[in-house]
Amino acid sequence: MIKTCEICSKEGKYKCPTCLIHYCSVNCFKTHKENNKCEVATVSKKVDQDGDQPKKENPTRREVKIDETDSTIPQSTLEMLKTNKEVKDLLDNPHLRNLLVTIDESENAEEIMQKAMQEPIFVEFADACLKVVEPKEENGDF
Repeated sequence: MIKTCEICSKEGKYKCPTCLIHYCSVNCFKTHKENNKCEVATVSKKVDQDGDQPKKENPTRREVKIDETDSTIPQSTLEMLKTNKEVKDLLDNPHLRNLLVTIDESENAEEIMQKAMQEPIFVEFADACLKVVEPKEENGDF
């Protein structure tokens, strides 16, 4: 399936690492950053050549208040994600890490996540996480 550049309507081979729109050239990418106020223009989210995230002097995390329900996953179960080999191996991918940082730092995280779900590496990561926190029963039921 051929993707179209959302700036000039030519064939768009590339994707913006923040909002995942398609573009065809450096010029179209620059136009996108300038005209659409894409977050890439203001926030550096690239993973360096060693695979490390750039350090922030004063990192700020959004406070997330979670209303616990019957479907809330216990913290002890979430802790298992830290040691799961498949999840850790997937996190070696710099593109996936950039997507996750972009989602985490985005004001419109839901929208960015919906676009990220079109990326095979993100879907594979989400599936690996789900296998850890919601393992299938032996009979195939959840």
